[in-house]
Amino acid sequence: MSESFRTTPPDQPWSSSTPGNGYQGGFAGRDSHSQDDDAGEAGKIVLVGILGGLLSAAGYMIYRRLPDEQKQRLQTQVRSVVQQRITEIRQNFNI
Repeated sequence: MSESFRTTPPDQPWSSSTPGNGYQGGFAGRDSHSQDDDAGEAGKIVLVGILGGLLSAAGYMIYRRLPDEQKQRLQTQVRSVVQQRITEIRQNFNI
């Protein structure tokens, strides 16, 4: 083997240096504290999703009450921004 070869650290669940058969599936070896952290992260994700939904609903309600001329101005601004972004992406990928 070359000197630049790096072995898997022994504390990883897929490491071959674990006791037993050398394989730990999925969440084996994780304690309940890290599972609580995962539950906390899931709760944060759900909270962000709910807040995003509420903000988008509020934005839509405000948009519906705008006069037609302001709606048209917003639509043209959004179209121009989207067209610019599409042009950037095409240039980056040489499409």
